[in-house]
Amino acid sequence: MNKLLFRIGSLILVACLAAACSKPPPSPQTGDGKADGLTLSEASRKYLEIESVGTGHGTLGGVLPGRVAFQPQSMAAIGSPLDARVLSIEVRPGEVVAAGAPLLTLQSVDVAAARADFTQAQAKAAAAEDLLRRQDEMLHKGVGLEVERFEAETAAREARANLDRAQSTVALIGGGKGDRFLLRAPAGGVVLTVRTNVGAVVSRGGEALVEVGDPKRLWVVAYVPESALVGLAASLVTGRTAEVRVPGADARFEAVLDGVGQMVDGEQRRLPIYLTLKGATDRLTAGMLAEVRLVGADDGPLSVPTAAVLIKDGSQQIVYVQGEDGSFKPQTVRTGVSRDGRVTILEGLQPEDKVVVRGTLLLDSEAEQLL
Repeated sequence: MNKLLFRIGSLILVACLAAACSKPPPSPQTGDGKADGLTLSEASRKYLEIESVGTGHGTLGGVLPGRVAFQPQSMAAIGSPLDARVLSIEVRPGEVVAAGAPLLTLQSVDVAAARADFTQAQAKAAAAEDLLRRQDEMLHKGVGLEVERFEAETAAREARANLDRAQSTVALIGGGKGDRFLLRAPAGGVVLTVRTNVGAVVSRGGEALVEVGDPKRLWVVAYVPESALVGLAASLVTGRTAEVRVPGADARFEAVLDGVGQMVDGEQRRLPIYLTLKGATDRLTAGMLAEVRLVGADDGPLSVPTAAVLIKDGSQQIVYVQGEDGSFKPQTVRTGVSRDGRVTILEGLQPEDKVVVRGTLLLDSEAEQLL
């Protein structure tokens, strides 16, 4: 009995030592793709999905967020030319106004003085012109002096300059009586904002009191993340075509890249680009959200589904490439912008490489996560 127990104990010890000394097969190495490929059985292959490296399906960088906005030259911001008090507001936001339409009625103690200055400037200019004319006639008849004619000409120039300044001030004040004046729309459009109230005191050269915009002159401002600029910088050129979708209006447009901003937003880390829309924009309103896709060329950046990229050791990014013999080898890559389920590949792959896009974690148990 003791011998039997000894033999059973020996067998158990041998089994334990064998299990302790055995090692699991190493995971495929990552890096330059030179490691031996991993071969799977036909039963295991059914859990993998393989796809050729593409160029983003004809678009660059996926969908870029944007908004519909007024073009800068289509907006007018109207402020007060004098320190004044708001007596009445003649318009409301959303109202369509014509050029010259009254916007606000204001009251200022400087109005009467400005109008009086204009009247005096008119009288002085007329007198100076009359004196210059008489000096010209006298000089022509030989009874005048050149020095007197020069003095009259100098006085006439000063009078004209004073009249121009007074006239400019009165033009800013607009119509009205006494100490009241009107602010008028410099161009036709839609009232966007009214930033004052009846009774408010406003300052000369202060913030705009009313904003007017032309609803027919809209464009789209889209935003490129700073992280995507490496892959898209060469494609952000004036004239590139784009596809724009405005969900709020259930509308799609063709567009052309009109300009690229020169400063990255300090908080959101993105660069604005500006696109001109083709076709009627009657259904659009400034402020609507937009989705922009830059149309790519045949030699656009490579891209793969994001699920194809594994992350190892915290930052290393790899994909598994299928070789001609059917085996799979890890390849280190450098990625760019990731949008709409795809990520651009900046380094590491060639066009038409076949990569595993589903089931990659089955190939590498050491990978920490998907991209």
